[in-house]
Amino acid sequence: MAVENSIRAGVRAGDAAAFGQIFEDHSGAVHRHALRMTGDWAAAEDIVSLTFLEAWRLRERVAPEGGSLCPWLLGIATNVIRNTRRAARRHRNTLAKLPPPDATPDFAAEVAGRLVDAEQLAAAKAALGRLRPADREVFALCVWEGLDHAAVAEALGRPVGTIRSRLSRARARLRELTERELATSRSERSARSAALLQRPGGGGQFTDGRALAARSTKETSR
Repeated sequence: MAVENSIRAGVRAGDAAAFGQIFEDHSGAVHRHALRMTGDWAAAEDIVSLTFLEAWRLRERVAPEGGSLCPWLLGIATNVIRNTRRAARRHRNTLAKLPPPDATPDFAAEVAGRLVDAEQLAAAKAALGRLRPADREVFALCVWEGLDHAAVAEALGRPVGTIRSRLSRARARLRELTERELATSRSERSARSAALLQRPGGGGQFTDGRALAARSTKETSR
């Protein structure tokens, strides 16, 4: 605890070494949280930078005594992510008023195809995106970052009871949405497979027994 209090004192005083230490200790956790919440490497790196810039601005608010500053930094990162999303929405609304750009290739499917269970990953990602933002934030901090309820409450400035109820709701909702996404994905895949099988002459295949019989008759008569 003495070490944490010393770092807190250094941060409050604007000591560069103290800030270097918390960056070294916690920038990885901030980046993981940002990446999981945004799904974008470049955006996550920007959020790390903005988080520590904001931490410098808010340094005098750090309590003189306490444990790790990781919850404090993750709370700042969560606010940065919220602000980034609001800015992105404004940007999209502006772009929507412009003529659509030319289509560009999407390589997301190629990357996802390298994963062992891309279908489940895609379903979970889609389901996570459909959670309420407040529930998604609690889920990310509790489950992915492994923070306890008290630490998440500190990070988000909410009562512990609120964190518990949001996490419980997020888990139940995420399970339901993931199963629904998987069912939809499998149904669509089955429909595509059925459509391919019904295509006449696709890939040198015959679509019914009569065509196959006709081919066999021709080969026999040669």
